[in-house]
Amino acid sequence: MADAFDKPQAIKGRGAASNPEGRFESIRHHAEDDGWQSALLDETAPRPRTEVTAETAKSVITRNDSPDIAFDQALNPYRGCEHGCIYCFARPSHSYLNLSPGLDFETRLRAKTNLAEVLRKELSRPGYVVKPINIGSNTDPYQPVEKGLRLTRAALEVLAACHHPCTIVTKGALVERDIDLLAPMAREDLVQVFLSVNSLDNHLAAKLEPRATAPHRRIQAIRTLSEAGIPVGVLVAPIIPALNDKDMEAVLERAAQAGAVSAGYTVLRLPWELKTLFREWLALHAPDRAEHVMSLVRQMNGGRDYDADFRTRMRGQGVFADLLRKRFDVACRKHGLTRTRELQLDTTRFVPPRAASAQGELF
Repeated sequence: MADAFDKPQAIKGRGAASNPEGRFESIRHHAEDDGWQSALLDETAPRPRTEVTAETAKSVITRNDSPDIAFDQALNPYRGCEHGCIYCFARPSHSYLNLSPGLDFETRLRAKTNLAEVLRKELSRPGYVVKPINIGSNTDPYQPVEKGLRLTRAALEVLAACHHPCTIVTKGALVERDIDLLAPMAREDLVQVFLSVNSLDNHLAAKLEPRATAPHRRIQAIRTLSEAGIPVGVLVAPIIPALNDKDMEAVLERAAQAGAVSAGYTVLRLPWELKTLFREWLALHAPDRAEHVMSLVRQMNGGRDYDADFRTRMRGQGVFADLLRKRFDVACRKHGLTRTRELQLDTTRFVPPRAASAQGELF
């Protein structure tokens, strides 16, 4: 019975099946069968609930100098993501909070409740240099908790008021809620939205990204935003060999038909603890192809599970990576999609936020 006790089991509505310690934790936990395993493995036990903790942020704009990333500034309203995408490269960042990149990442969230206030202060600093801010570079700004907390919307209200350009990356159709802000910004070339769609297979998506918006609904969101005059792109990310790579052309075609004007892609990245979590997911949900998937992943990473080299980490290397690149380029040309790096936003309209005054604003 000890083997049954130790073996991870899939949890409905969650991407990870376990909660391994983060790489910075000094204490390790190991489960032992003490005779109560039947109670502990009771299938009627409640599933892990989502907990949100308020966080007071000292700063909210992060800077990036990685040559393979298309933006210099980013903003993330949340730490952790309830979407539960098992492949999420941001999972290891939860280790910095002394939390697990596994279930903790998708159930123990941090919300930067003072985000709008801090953002306004940072934009009003005398030496601030205007560059587009990417919203959602690490965790999804339109994950389920945003519906009630509205932190992403608060950030957009600040950016819209001072005519600051931004880009948004999301898997959430909740982005449609903010069309009233995004459409006027789009008319001034201040915003672009990117919907991440890596497969059209709802069955696969329900396991890979269990609490994200369904793929067909994301395609509809592309259409809705496009019809509102908002430039939309599609990100086929990540492409996982022998799992969802077969859907690349279909995703690009459907997105283009819905009104997408640009496209990008990345391959699966498995930094730090994510290697173990993804292997665990494969064993539970795709055991028949697990070894084949990881063999191709290693081929694209110079024989390793992950290669952090900036020159290759996003696109991979080797024969399979070259084939993906050629397929992507051909499909983009066929459907009239530009590459995401070719798009530009207007940085000349920015007006710094006015400093708060106890007397209020007279004009």
